[in-house]
Amino acid sequence: MKAPVIFFLVIALIFVGIYGLYVINEAEQAIVTQFGKPVGDVVGPGLHLKIPFVQKVTRFEKRILKWDGDPNQIPTKDKRFIWIDTTARWRIKDPLLFYTTVATERGAMSRLDDIIDSVVRDAVSGRLLVELVRGSDYETQDGEGEERFEVEGVVIAEENLVGREEIMAGILEKARANTPDYGIELLDVQIKRINYVEQVRTRVYERMINERKKVAAQYRSEGEGEKADILGQMERELKEISSEAYRKVLEVRGAADAEAAAIYADAYNRDKEFYAFLRTLESYRKSIRENGRLVISTDSDYYRYLKQAQ
Repeated sequence: MKAPVIFFLVIALIFVGIYGLYVINEAEQAIVTQFGKPVGDVVGPGLHLKIPFVQKVTRFEKRILKWDGDPNQIPTKDKRFIWIDTTARWRIKDPLLFYTTVATERGAMSRLDDIIDSVVRDAVSGRLLVELVRGSDYETQDGEGEERFEVEGVVIAEENLVGREEIMAGILEKARANTPDYGIELLDVQIKRINYVEQVRTRVYERMINERKKVAAQYRSEGEGEKADILGQMERELKEISSEAYRKVLEVRGAADAEAAAIYADAYNRDKEFYAFLRTLESYRKSIRENGRLVISTDSDYYRYLKQAQ
């Protein structure tokens, strides 16, 4: 009798070990359901026991999960149609509530689609495009002046605008208020990409090109003005330098002529005849060239000195 009992006990233990024991790792959390209804508390990591074939273990991720929405075309407050592509991070905070409301991660993703897309659409349509694309720490550069924006005839000053970080914080706050009902904790919501629709994109590119051309033309005009000023200054300085050099030339030449005249006068006073002779020789050198001819009269000084030289 004992042998069959022991055999059946061993078989029962093996059966319970195979179908009754289960392991939950550290990245998971689970609930046990009996005939489709949760029983007991949330099961944490470790080795656990369930009733075979009667109870079923449903596992859920304990780690942070990612949600990626579909790109949506949304008009901004200033009537600019843009494509918004958003993403979010979330996790299952209450597995029991999560199971009873959305059941699976696919169901949770579908519910997050409705919640986040709706909040993002409301936020984007209530803001200007410039608020969505620049940070909260944006500051106007020196010399640019204060930017002003007009929407439906109403002028909005720059100090009344907010940045992308503030908008995303508002989106997260509104979306997070709806997720606890499904056992979900929404950690953050971010915009992955903002892009114009195709029709607007072409006009924006053309406007950007025209603005760059306008800035380039302004720089080119300023450069031409600077060039004209530099050339004018250069010409004035060149004229001043030339005038000063010519003045010094005249002074040096005048001083040299005066000194030469003084030398000639001194030489004339010492020996008038010798001075006349030297002046005549100088005139010979200047007047008679190589292979040249000179016709003189018999009563000229040239002839007199030539005759004396014979």
